[in-house]
Amino acid sequence: MHRESIYKRYTPEFTPPTESDKSAFWFLFNSTELLVEINNSQVEIPFLQYPGEMNITPLRSQYLGTFNGHPCYSGELTPETEAPGGMVFKDMRSLYECLDEDLYLLAGRASQIVTWDRTHQFCGQCGASTITKDDEMAKLCPECGFTSFTRLSPAVITAIINDGKLLMARHSRTPGDMYGLIAGFVEPGETLTEAVERETMEEVGLKVKNIEYFGSQPWPYPHSLMIGFTAEYDGGQIRVDGKEITNAKWFGADDLPRIPSKMSIAGELIQWYLDKNSH
Repeated sequence: MHRESIYKRYTPEFTPPTESDKSAFWFLFNSTELLVEINNSQVEIPFLQYPGEMNITPLRSQYLGTFNGHPCYSGELTPETEAPGGMVFKDMRSLYECLDEDLYLLAGRASQIVTWDRTHQFCGQCGASTITKDDEMAKLCPECGFTSFTRLSPAVITAIINDGKLLMARHSRTPGDMYGLIAGFVEPGETLTEAVERETMEEVGLKVKNIEYFGSQPWPYPHSLMIGFTAEYDGGQIRVDGKEITNAKWFGADDLPRIPSKMSIAGELIQWYLDKNSH
C-alpha cells in the first residue's frame, strides 16, 4: 500500500466550527449505503451547509474534522429516507473507483463512526444513556464513568509463497469461484505475527516462516483494520478446516483463479506476488 497519507488533506477534529454558514461534506448513511450525488456521470459527496437543504434530517450526526479546509460530517438517516433528486444511495464497495481516494477513505471512517455511535447510545457496563465527549471520539457514561471508544477490529491477511507459487483459498462466505488469501481476526494476547501463524495453521494446516509486514488498510465493513503480511511456506500439507475455508491450492502467476479487486489489500498483495513472479 503505497498511497500518500490521507492526513495531507484531512485534519481530524472533534469540536465543530462555530460558524454555521460554511458548506461542508456530508457523509450520510441509510443503513450501510452512502448518499451520493450524480453530476454528469461524476459521483460526488453532498457539499452543503446542512442536509435540511435537501429536506433530510439525520437522526444523529458527528463532526469529523476538515478536508481541504472544509468541514466534514457523518450522519445516520432513517430507513424510510428517500434519496433527493439527482442523488442515490450506493453500497460503499461499489464506490471505490468512483470517488476521490481520500474522500472514499473518509467515507469509510464516517461509516465506522456512524455505526459506533448508533451501537453505543447506552453504557455497556451499567446500561445508562451515554454522552459524546467533546474532546475525543468517545462515549462517556455520566452514571458510572465508563468510557468507550470507537470500535476497531484488527485482522491479518497473508500472501504465502512456496517455490514461486501463491497459496489461495476459497472462503465459505465468498460467493462463486473467487479465491482469496488466508486472513482472520487478531485474538487477545497474541502479536500480529502470531495471528498470522495461528490463522494459517487453523485454516489450512500449514506452518509459515519469514513473516514480513506489507501494509495496512482500513476496511469499514463494518469496523476492521486489515494488516497485510508476506510469508514463506515452512511445512505441512494443505488441510482446509471445512468451515471458513472450503478449498485451498498453490497457484502459479500464470494460472491464478478469479481474485479480489485492487480496492482491497488482498488485491495489492496478489499484485505484489505477480510483480515478483510474472515472466
